Amino acid sequence: MAYLLALDAGTTSNRAIVFTADGTPVASASMALTQHFPADGWVEHDGQDIIAGLLDSARDAIQKADISPAEIAGVGLTNQRETTLLWDRATSELLHPAIVWQDRRTAELCEALKQRGLEGEFTEKTGLLLDPYFSGTKLRWLLDQVPDGQARAERGELAFGTADTWLAWVLSKGSHQIIDATNASRTLLFNVDDQCWDTSLLSHLNIPAAVLPTVVDSAGTLAPIDASFFGVPLTLSGIAGDQHAALVGQACIEPGMVKSTYGTGCFMMVNTGAQRLKSEHRLLSTLAYRLNGVPTYALEGAIFNVGTSIQWLRDGLAVLEDASESSAMAAAAKDDEVFLVPAFTGMGAPWWDANARGLVCGLTRDTGRNELVRAALDACAYQTADLLEAMSADGQACAALRVDGGMVGNDWLCQRLADLTGARIDRPSVTETTALGAALLAAIGAGVYPSLEAATTHWSRERCFNPEMASEVRSARHRAWQVAVRRALTA
Repeated sequence: MAYLLALDAGTTSNRAIVFTADGTPVASASMALTQHFPADGWVEHDGQDIIAGLLDSARDAIQKADISPAEIAGVGLTNQRETTLLWDRATSELLHPAIVWQDRRTAELCEALKQRGLEGEFTEKTGLLLDPYFSGTKLRWLLDQVPDGQARAERGELAFGTADTWLAWVLSKGSHQIIDATNASRTLLFNVDDQCWDTSLLSHLNIPAAVLPTVVDSAGTLAPIDASFFGVPLTLSGIAGDQHAALVGQACIEPGMVKSTYGTGCFMMVNTGAQRLKSEHRLLSTLAYRLNGVPTYALEGAIFNVGTSIQWLRDGLAVLEDASESSAMAAAAKDDEVFLVPAFTGMGAPWWDANARGLVCGLTRDTGRNELVRAALDACAYQTADLLEAMSADGQACAALRVDGGMVGNDWLCQRLADLTGARIDRPSVTETTALGAALLAAIGAGVYPSLEAATTHWSRERCFNPEMASEVRSARHRAWQVAVRRALTA
């Protein structure tokens, strides 16, 4: 039997899962990834922690699966997308901690670019907005911080990449500096229509082309994995940013199919097919995946903080001891008049305010721990409703939403999603769909499957949740939520 190894370089953990060829998980392992917050709105990772945690998890998962690495047909990689790294090409020495996608340190640079009237060009070519979320301004900041960074980059001495680039570089012993098309589409530097780095956008940020990786498909013979890592040579045959991999893992391969992933943040993506849909409601027009050189597009809404709300209540306020308690606590809450707006690192779609900060409103003397937990889970549903509203306005109405990620094991939350969005919520049998998508792309790249259609035939639904809340109540709650959000905004 052929096996597939999925490497999932996430924001708060690194995970590895061994799958059978039909997408059945066999064994998994994970390691927490330390978060660093050196200043307000700044978030960093140690790039060495990313590779070490991923390799340790992979070796542990292979051992648990009781297989030989030689039985692995292909290795798939999925990653936190916009997180930005810069290293010395000759020594592979990282020149600065990785700047995480949540980081807001380049807000002023983004504003300066807007003042120059450049946002229209960036959006037209990349489908993105000028926001510190994306990699391009992070790279500009790094080049300004590293001694002689600009000149060294121009001489080709430095290498830039997102987490997939860094991992492929290390696993190939520095022979491959690559980035898959989905990750490239999140840099603010990649023209998603022409499928190439855009010289005009590079010029606006004064970024030398010599620092950039080679853009590759999401499946194929992408990079060798040196035998020193697993005892035998393997091949990296699938790569996709985490949300794009989840779209594949959820088998959303037809236009109009929608998935929403609930982890650190919430990311909703609808497949729009061969044509790029340009949003009129501040959503992102991006790549879904690229196979055999042919791009498939998607429309995406990105929410920065979802699971972090529960993490904050647990670690920051000691409101609960374990995230698993949240379901029972939310169900026991006396009312739903408390709103928690989790703008810990600004607000994403469709609000896009980098300087917004979180707030809790509606507090009374009767508010307790249960009410705060319910408000945190409700925020997941309300933000999802915001995205669905924007997608509908862009002509992509959603009747059913395929959900995944660590939070959707919570039945109370899934029912709340259905109630507060009005959409049917479909939970798959395999909820680790990000890793599954990476594995299926690896299977295509390794020739295990001839096509994406063949690779995704095994998707199945474990349970669906139908709306039970009256529509007028739902609308009133959503309006109240949006009032609370506007109090958190600075723009």
